[in-house]
Amino acid sequence: MRSLSISKFLFNKLLKGHFILLIIALTSITAFSSDNAIKVQWEPYSKALKNAAVDKKMVFTYLSASWCTSCKGMEKNTFTDPFIVNILNTRFHPVKLDVNSEEAIVCDEKEKTVERCFFDVWKLNGVPSFVLIAPKGLSILTLTQSLESSEMRLLLQHFLKKEKEWVLE
Repeated sequence: MRSLSISKFLFNKLLKGHFILLIIALTSITAFSSDNAIKVQWEPYSKALKNAAVDKKMVFTYLSASWCTSCKGMEKNTFTDPFIVNILNTRFHPVKLDVNSEEAIVCDEKEKTVERCFFDVWKLNGVPSFVLIAPKGLSILTLTQSLESSEMRLLLQHFLKKEKEWVLE
């Protein structure tokens, strides 16, 4: 009987020790993976346009707002998908713009604020929105819609299939 209680005592101590180690390990893994996750390398808009003119990649412009809950969901889920991050970082010049920004940019050869490009040039009316821009600086298409990862994957794949057609010299 005594050996059973000692064994039970040691088992409980061991279990508690392993449980604490497991918690520490899981916390470390979670912290490591969230800090070192690959991320979209958003470029400044004017730099992306200049780079696109040289390397002939399209500019993928994502328009959001600080108050947009759908945008926050996309940033947490869609723009952390490794496939999407890889495609955006390697095949496009990704740009993130705040729709409320008063920053002056060139959109379809017109200098306006981001907000005026959003409404007047790109004819958008909600966020999240996307503008695909050809290497020559002219918009190819616009879209206003929150996208799940699977939808964004399809959209990016479609863009890449049409790339030769849209990116004419």
